[in-house]
Amino acid sequence: MKIKHPEPFTFEGGDKAVLLLHGFTGHSADVRMLGRFLQKNGYTSHAPIYRGHGKEPEALIDATPDQWWSDVVDALNYLREEGYKDIAVAGLSLGGVLGLKLAYSEQIKGIVTMCSPMFFDNEEQLTQGFRFKANQYKQLEGKDEETIKQEVEELMNESKEMFKQLGDFITSVHDEVDQIYTPALVVQAEQDEMINIESADYIYENVETDHKDIKWYKNSGHVITMDKEKEQLHEDILEFLELLDWS
Repeated sequence: MKIKHPEPFTFEGGDKAVLLLHGFTGHSADVRMLGRFLQKNGYTSHAPIYRGHGKEPEALIDATPDQWWSDVVDALNYLREEGYKDIAVAGLSLGGVLGLKLAYSEQIKGIVTMCSPMFFDNEEQLTQGFRFKANQYKQLEGKDEETIKQEVEELMNESKEMFKQLGDFITSVHDEVDQIYTPALVVQAEQDEMINIESADYIYENVETDHKDIKWYKNSGHVITMDKEKEQLHEDILEFLELLDWS
């Protein structure tokens, strides 16, 4: 069976732009509804897909966090080349970690992190998530159960180096969060089954900006952008964006 791979998107809505960053093993669909909401409210949004994501699981383990970082910088520069001078960033999970790195490395208007890990103590959950996605993909390819089992086990063995690099990357950003002076909104789902939710408090307490807020969502899980409270999340992000100095 031929599987249609997702594409990056750009939704034009106004002079103010928001870079939307998806999570680990995810792709642009993670943030598509948020992008459409922002477009309706006068914001342009752009969501890249990092290398290895949105494809077969073998492609993911051949990619590295340094490449994902490079893809995010390229996406920011794409918006600048399109003429957008004022750009905020909103990232889910790994996308929020990449967004925090942007906040201390580049000039951006504001940063929204959503369920973003600051402690690499969730390797078991990440590997389980990767295993689930790999299984799912191979079922869609129409492979039999025995082949799937064998191929997924090989993938899990070959993915160890990628997970090590991912842990190092998260730790490196954790250590630089106090260099952030950009306005920040920290979003965390209370039912998050994937990361240590103390990450949210860590980000909120350590960013140096005076313009910061933290919001907890008691009925949502890790992929908060697609969960029960997504409409409230949209409104809260819009409220944060509207308070930024876009001049």
